[in-house]
Amino acid sequence: MPSITLKIDVDTYRGTREGALNLVRLLQKHRANATFLFSLGPDHTGWALRRAFRPGFFRKVSRTSVIEHYGLKTLMYGVLLPAPDIGADCASEMRSVRSAGFECGIHTWDHVVWQDNVRTRDAAWTQAQMALSRARFTEIFGVEPATHGAAGWQMNEAAFRQLDELGMAYASDGRCRLDERGALVDASAGPYRLALSGAPQRCIQLPTTLPTLDELLGRDIDGAEITPSNIAAHILVLTAEPRDHVFTLHAELEGQKLAPIFEQCLNGWRSQGYDLISMADHYAKIRHRSLPSCPLHWGEVPGRSGQVIVQ
Repeated sequence: MPSITLKIDVDTYRGTREGALNLVRLLQKHRANATFLFSLGPDHTGWALRRAFRPGFFRKVSRTSVIEHYGLKTLMYGVLLPAPDIGADCASEMRSVRSAGFECGIHTWDHVVWQDNVRTRDAAWTQAQMALSRARFTEIFGVEPATHGAAGWQMNEAAFRQLDELGMAYASDGRCRLDERGALVDASAGPYRLALSGAPQRCIQLPTTLPTLDELLGRDIDGAEITPSNIAAHILVLTAEPRDHVFTLHAELEGQKLAPIFEQCLNGWRSQGYDLISMADHYAKIRHRSLPSCPLHWGEVPGRSGQVIVQ
């Protein structure tokens, strides 16, 4: 049976306290599995306003209504309001996600700091950031983290090597190449082992194969604007031909204002014959397969500003 792996990035204090728990209820209603990846340190979302100078940032903000989805208070964290410590303040919410039967993993320590800096930082900085998130994760859950999904699909070589050092068998830190409609450029794209200095890493990468809702909303595709009323139908066209997919959603979006759209996708994927699974489930399906080895590569994804890691 083809599957769609549901990878949930939880970026903010509000997303942890509200959106993640809303998604737990929605997923249970539809008997769907998923992996929740938590930001574990301070919420400095307000610092992201510095991205205003990046090409494409204002187009994305105007399309996705950042204030509506994230809330004005969240956008002030680290600027006019102190940054709340997500892992310290929301440990009970995180544990309740695991108690509901969902896999939990690491997204990052400080989402904005990681996303805006990791590509150019050295091994010492990278290892220190990852050590903070690992220590907080084990403090909250009482076990070592099994998986990782990079904030903003941003990593560096030291971060990938650290995944092997931590014994993580699988992670989802990058994307597959997409065309302007959001369809895969390479139909064979999927799980792979990242090659660093010619040597494949042990940790298997499960790249995101579908566009995110915020990358599609408000864009003109094939002469029509993608709106809340037709976006689910557009995504279901992308999944009409059966194959395994990884879909990244956000607790701040699909866990709140965009929940009705996500529910349409869940119903549609069930009708298309998909199994809705976690990253651990996906790894169990492919762990014994012979997988390609791919070098570290950066590229752009339609609808998203800046470069991300792409297969």
